[in-house]
Amino acid sequence: MFCRFATFLFVLLAVSLGLAAQPAATELPASADRTEFDYATGEIVLVLRGHARLADGLALLTADEIRYNSATETATATGHVILTRGPQRLLADKLIYERRAATFSAESIRVGSYPFYVTGVSATGSLKEISVTTATVTYREPGRWQPTVQSSRILYAPGKNLRSENSSFGLGSAQPFPLPRFQQNLNEPLVSYLTFTGGYRKFLGAYAEGGLRIPLAPGVKVGGDVGLYTARGLMAGPSVSYIGEDDGRDLHGYFRSGFIRDHGDKLTDILGRPVPQDRGYVEWQHSQRLTEDLTLAGQINWWRDSEVVRDFRPRSFFPVQTPDTFIESVYTGHNYFVSLFTRLRPNSFDYVQERLPEVRFDLMPSALGLGIYQRANASAVALRERPPAGVGPRLESDGVDAYYALTRPFTPREWLSVTPTAGARVTHYSNTTGATVPGGYTRVLGEIGFDAALRASATYDYKNPRWKIDGLRHLVTPKVSYRYIPQGDIGRRFIPAIDRREPLTSYLRPLGLGDQRSIDDLHATDTLRLGLDNTIQTRDSTYGSRDLLVFNTAVDFRFHREPGERDFSAVHTEIAFMPAPWFQLDVYESFTPQTGTLQELNSGITIRDGDAWSLRFATNFLRRESEDYRIEGRRHLNESYDVLARFQYDARARRLNEQAYGLVHNLNNTWLIEYVVSIYSGRRRENGFGFNVQVEAHNF
Repeated sequence: MFCRFATFLFVLLAVSLGLAAQPAATELPASADRTEFDYATGEIVLVLRGHARLADGLALLTADEIRYNSATETATATGHVILTRGPQRLLADKLIYERRAATFSAESIRVGSYPFYVTGVSATGSLKEISVTTATVTYREPGRWQPTVQSSRILYAPGKNLRSENSSFGLGSAQPFPLPRFQQNLNEPLVSYLTFTGGYRKFLGAYAEGGLRIPLAPGVKVGGDVGLYTARGLMAGPSVSYIGEDDGRDLHGYFRSGFIRDHGDKLTDILGRPVPQDRGYVEWQHSQRLTEDLTLAGQINWWRDSEVVRDFRPRSFFPVQTPDTFIESVYTGHNYFVSLFTRLRPNSFDYVQERLPEVRFDLMPSALGLGIYQRANASAVALRERPPAGVGPRLESDGVDAYYALTRPFTPREWLSVTPTAGARVTHYSNTTGATVPGGYTRVLGEIGFDAALRASATYDYKNPRWKIDGLRHLVTPKVSYRYIPQGDIGRRFIPAIDRREPLTSYLRPLGLGDQRSIDDLHATDTLRLGLDNTIQTRDSTYGSRDLLVFNTAVDFRFHREPGERDFSAVHTEIAFMPAPWFQLDVYESFTPQTGTLQELNSGITIRDGDAWSLRFATNFLRRESEDYRIEGRRHLNESYDVLARFQYDARARRLNEQAYGLVHNLNNTWLIEYVVSIYSGRRRENGFGFNVQVEAHNF
């Protein structure tokens, strides 16, 4: 009896000493279900059952049973184990927690936070980094159509990244695609680019297209685009996207490509030449901040023929139908910019004014004293233009150009500003080819003029709760500008017209001599420009104010006219009417006041009811060129389905160019599947019937 009593006292004393030795950061219960004593090691084990709980600083361990060894400071938890540290939580069937090292080992674990979740047979590590064996990573909640990655071992750093080798990628329980290396930033989408498109187009036959990029290194995702066309063949090419940031130096960009041996009816290119059998394209865009003051940007668009992107990537072609290839680096100083710009001509069918290269310096307006400001720019450039298929002369010139101007703003009233300006521009041409008189030439031009603006405003206490209007403010700014540039066209016969004006530009051109880029195609200027800007605003609880109406108009009065020009230019007007979030009207128009002839009209009306439905009507009119009308509508049926339709009518040809009817399916809020039936008329290459099914990753 005495021995048992002595043993009991010894156990109580040891437990008391063990509890007293615990740091204050560890919270242990005042009593346990039972206390066990290991006679072999002399260690004491607290046994907690039921809603067992052990807290260690920010870490909290709960389970059906926790066995805590006070000597080794080890907790063994079994049954519905939950280990929590801040926002991170780990679930397991069994877990051994080493308090001194704040590490653990676990069996049958589940860990993660939205939208990435990891499951595995076992795991070791800490809540800062966990090594999971026989692991599966799921994007969003597990499901049949959810993206998954499987690997024999995954390193998971909560809130930071996932890393593994010899993995496989797929959907749900199927992972057919091998990944030699997998690294995922948890703050980025699992798949930066994932699409699938299938259907039928008369021009291509039945087709299936797919695109995929997967993470292989921090910020780097690699994959490819593949398309199979029954009437054309197989198109395939690699693709890459990348993004990175380090101490304010960031970069991002992407690379796409596609190549095909086309055995179908390819028709002719933009120059009327037969399209070759071997076709392809390469697209690369890059933007980078090298230092706080130095940036680098560029894009490359190489097309084997003028129709390859139109035929196989129409969604990329129609917004931008003229590919551009350039590289530019800009250094930003305190009040100036220095840039190096190169424009290339990789496509033989393009008209491109190549700059090989252009070095440019721009001085922003800066004070000299006495209220006078200076502005300057200078550049040196080698220009080349090689007409496609040898149609037209080859043009070349090397030039040095400099502009300097002085301005003196006057503000006789706070609402009135008048700024006289005087400037000069000197341009030297050498190594000229294609000019009427080749050789070289130096041109000196001067300008004088002024810019004036009157700013006025008025407020009105008008309220309309239905339209969320809380008072009105009207801002009106009449503007007057004048420039006199005599002999602007001097020396034209010595200058190859490479930097020339675009013939279809309908907007008013820059007036100032220093703002004009078409320096090889200048004209004498004696022009007064009148403009009127109007803005009506109301109070906004989020942004302070919001625009309800923007109405701007301008016209030029020409004292000196080129052949074919009138005294008054066309009147140009821009209107944006946004009285409520569900309604928007945009209008651009120009008309000739002498005859009342409408030259151009582009308009759009959009009406929407939140996400329930939207309708847009648009017009595009250019005199003697085009008159198109377009209607687009979309209706939200429920959480899974939307319907859409669009129509485009050519009034000049009296033809419905496009009809499209579609159904959009939101699958598990992960994939968007779009089914569209299209009927084309009039377009030579796209004419006929088309059916398209497109699958895109949603909310990735």
